[in-house]
Amino acid sequence: MDLSNIQPAPGSVKRSTRIGRGPGSGKGGTSTRGHKGAKSRSGYSRKIGFEGGQMPLQRRLPKFGFKNINRVEYKAINLDTLAQLAEARQLQKVGVEELRAAGYIRRGQLVKILAGGAINTALTVEANAFSEAAKAAIEAAGGTANKI
Repeated sequence: MDLSNIQPAPGSVKRSTRIGRGPGSGKGGTSTRGHKGAKSRSGYSRKIGFEGGQMPLQRRLPKFGFKNINRVEYKAINLDTLAQLAEARQLQKVGVEELRAAGYIRRGQLVKILAGGAINTALTVEANAFSEAAKAAIEAAGGTANKI
């Protein structure tokens, strides 16, 4: 046996039905498309959301909502996360670069420090924004909160 005489397993390869090849094929005439209507025509492609002439769902539902194009989105980081990071890596200063290196934020994300959890060590924290409670907690622990 070599490459010149190999064959597929019996029954594994089936001939495709050739439609539109005359009445003898059993699939001639309308070529499985039925009679009349848009779907029987050549070149037909259904539009996304088309419901056969019925008012489509996206037009039946009312418009609502508002997207503010000036919205500034921050990645929220809690104080306990900062404390764990500083303890694990023996850091005195925690900033955006340290958070990115630890995998908490992606490149280009803005950071807001929130007051979730507690912080006991004096840390210099640099971020884009701070909640009032977080800023007070950092300063109460002897650290500084620097806004970038």
